[in-house]
Amino acid sequence: MEFLVIDDDKVFREATCLVIEDEGHYADTASTSEIGITRLRENNYDAILLDLNLGRENGLTILPQLLKIRPNIPIVMFSAQSTVKRAVQAIHLGAIDFLEKPFTREQFHAVLARIQVFRKMGTRIEHLEEEAKETKAQSPEPLFDFETPAMRQLMEVLTRSAKSAASVLILGESGTGKSVAARTLHEQSNLADKPLVTVSCPTLSKELLESTLFGHVRGAFTGAIKDHWGKVKAAAGGTLFLDEIGDLPLEIQPKLLRLLQEREYERVGETVTRQADVRIIAATNRDLKKRVAEGAFREDLFYRLNVISVKMPPLRDRPADLLQFAQHYLLHFAKQSGRRVSNFSSDAEAAVRLYSWPGNLRELRNAIERAVILSSGPEVGLADLPGELRLDGNGAASEGETGRAGALMTIAQLEEIHVRRILEQTTSRTRAAEILGIDQATLYRKRKSWGLG
Repeated sequence: MEFLVIDDDKVFREATCLVIEDEGHYADTASTSEIGITRLRENNYDAILLDLNLGRENGLTILPQLLKIRPNIPIVMFSAQSTVKRAVQAIHLGAIDFLEKPFTREQFHAVLARIQVFRKMGTRIEHLEEEAKETKAQSPEPLFDFETPAMRQLMEVLTRSAKSAASVLILGESGTGKSVAARTLHEQSNLADKPLVTVSCPTLSKELLESTLFGHVRGAFTGAIKDHWGKVKAAAGGTLFLDEIGDLPLEIQPKLLRLLQEREYERVGETVTRQADVRIIAATNRDLKKRVAEGAFREDLFYRLNVISVKMPPLRDRPADLLQFAQHYLLHFAKQSGRRVSNFSSDAEAAVRLYSWPGNLRELRNAIERAVILSSGPEVGLADLPGELRLDGNGAASEGETGRAGALMTIAQLEEIHVRRILEQTTSRTRAAEILGIDQATLYRKRKSWGLG
């Protein structure tokens, strides 16, 4: 944690900093309330130790000013001339504790424990409030009632492995829901009330990624003006989710392997070995076996990550779930945008079903959000969908995919287009089954799977 010590007594100020740093924390100082307020505006401290008597100033007067800048920051008051009345006043004004100078190391440990509990509760509340707000405003609730057998089996594996401490590797193309699977795994685990911290491996340079993961000490590199705790520390007791682990720089991989094997790490620029209490979940859209063969990913790290692995199937392989997701997104974005849209037209539904969705759930979500916004009636029509999804009146794609042999579509898509055309051109389903060369029961099952009347 990072403390701000506000005290006009230099000797006591420095002694307090030594105690704080001996416990593995960082301390910044201020000799006056003015300097303290300035530092608080400029830095993100975790707690403040505030002297009751700052020369001619009264700490009880300064306390509300500090809380106005950072309403939820824990503040501990201390004084060499404390009284019960002053302590009650401090607590009433928002301090979480009161210490009498000089305090012992044991007394500081007790206060430190209370600060950590206070911060943990505050962080958890803020996290839940922000998560709930963001989910309601931006993201549809995840769906877990899958029809596709592969997804049902995958969810069973995640559920059964959630309670263990084993590392889990989630594979799959971009947009298939790997992050949602990781969050689900965390929420079903014994660590659900602990932090879930995400690190996106491809978004940072090697140097910044190492600092982000493990933290650094002041002076470790240019710009490291103070100590920094990394994501490993932030996830203590909880889950560390390494997104797109296949892009992790080769230089950092030995340190991650050590974290997995020994549960130990050092901050950048520091020789102190620290213990890590985290569960690792990793995800990637890369073929890690191929990356190992290419020398871009350590084989031993791959096996440490691959204790339990699942592969999220692409949306094109989940036709039974496709329309369920599409309808779910439609209702979510209709509610979000205040539109009275509740369904798809038959042509729009056919277009959604026949498209291959190379961007998977992410592309589907964006397409449905766009369609809901552009719709002018109670249904999403064909014209509301992106151009690559639009079909002509016969159910064939309008941009090059003409529904003929050799068109750029799957056999399943071509089959549905063909069956639709035959049904439109015949007067009875018996005659359609004869032309198609299948029995009526088979035709019934195909019509039901495609949502045809």
